[in-house]
Amino acid sequence: MKFSLLIAIVPEELEQRCIDAAKEAGAGGVTIMGGRGIGSSSKKTFFGLTYEGTQSILLMVLEKNLSLHVLKAIQTELIVPPSEKDQGQSKGVVLTLPLEHLGGIEAAQLEQFERYIKDEF
Repeated sequence: MKFSLLIAIVPEELEQRCIDAAKEAGAGGVTIMGGRGIGSSSKKTFFGLTYEGTQSILLMVLEKNLSLHVLKAIQTELIVPPSEKDQGQSKGVVLTLPLEHLGGIEAAQLEQFERYIKDEF
């Protein structure tokens, strides 16, 4: 079985929506880290103070085929709804990286991945 690491960097206010979407798409556990970034656009200022919103970094170890399904589910949550000013733009980034070696994953998680593969194919 091949695995991928899914990394999603999302605004803190979208964290729970992305976690829910990932779990609905078949993800098991999620590791959550806090972060902040520097983007290419200027930040909002208020009386000379710069506001930099916090971001959540979501890490998930997934079976390779499942990772694409979860990536698409999270990506859907990151697209700004058409009713907002910046329609069609993303509020975060999600990506996968292949894992060559993996240790410490629970047997229950492996069984969940196997069930997913059997159900999908």
